[in-house]
Amino acid sequence: MSVEVPVLTIDGPSGSGKGSISKRVAEQLDWYYLDSGALYRTLGIAAINAKVDLTNEDAVAALINRIKLEFKRNEQGLWGVFLDGEEVGQLLQTEEVGNVASSIAVFPKVRSGLLAMQKSFQQAPGLVADGRDMGSVVFPKAAYKVYLTASAAERGERRYKQLIEKGIDANLRTIIQDIEERDERDKSRSESPLVVPNGAVYIDSSLSSIDEVVQQVLNIIE
Repeated sequence: MSVEVPVLTIDGPSGSGKGSISKRVAEQLDWYYLDSGALYRTLGIAAINAKVDLTNEDAVAALINRIKLEFKRNEQGLWGVFLDGEEVGQLLQTEEVGNVASSIAVFPKVRSGLLAMQKSFQQAPGLVADGRDMGSVVFPKAAYKVYLTASAAERGERRYKQLIEKGIDANLRTIIQDIEERDERDKSRSESPLVVPNGAVYIDSSLSSIDEVVQQVLNIIE
């Protein structure tokens, strides 16, 4: 990792607010932004579209070299994820895609295939990278590290409200159960499990607003 280009990693479980916080911090710092989870979700969309056997590690990993994944500004000037030239932002938020992404993320060949892509986002003046192993695996020498979390109940409530606001039917109890199951998978997987990275500042956002958490993170860098 280039020591000249600073990296801020924000790791944590699903629904902890990593995306919202990371985007806001990146905007404040005028740094690049990387949502590693979006890359896995986009690969999940590609796997669904190609009707690949999601239990076949080789078949899923082979998709990485057959599709074009981009992370760039869209026409509105916002960060967007593109699959083969087409923005897939709305699809990324569905529970189906989230569960597929979590299931294929346990495959070592998938993780290694996407590792180089994630590292390539480290560009001047700096990078804010959010995910589940940014500070522990992808950018272990990052200058700044944060581990952001919240209770499963609070994360479920947030996710439920997001889906309802977008007009997507959702069941709160099911969402919380899915989050708890996903947490267990992420923590127990043999390859790059979800951990608190060495040197990371631990932040529990259960009772904090987005503005409060953003300020806490900015204070770390300042």
